[in-house]
Amino acid sequence: MSSVDILVPDLPESVADATVATWHKKPGDAVKRDEVLVEIETDKVVLEVPASADGVLDAVLEDEGTTVTSRQILGRLREGNSAGKESSAKSEEKASTPAQRQQASLEEQS
Repeated sequence: MSSVDILVPDLPESVADATVATWHKKPGDAVKRDEVLVEIETDKVVLEVPASADGVLDAVLEDEGTTVTSRQILGRLREGNSAGKESSAKSEEKASTPAQRQQASLEEQS
């Protein structure tokens, strides 16, 4: 699984910096692509920063209230199956023995 930086979006020329307003997710939370992770506030507008991929919020590097600039790293997203608990349940289902699969096949046929 790869890691993706969560960046402050490009700010307008007239805006030098912004403030991290609200994190909507905590480290370890599963996220879906385009889901809003954090809001960045300038003196004129609030910008929503969405997830660039499905995954898990790995780290928050800039806390709420911190002043940030364009393209600064806010946090990290670990790409992959966003539902970690669900994937472990699915892998347990797949871990059936050949005998169990054969029995299931026989039950389906009858």
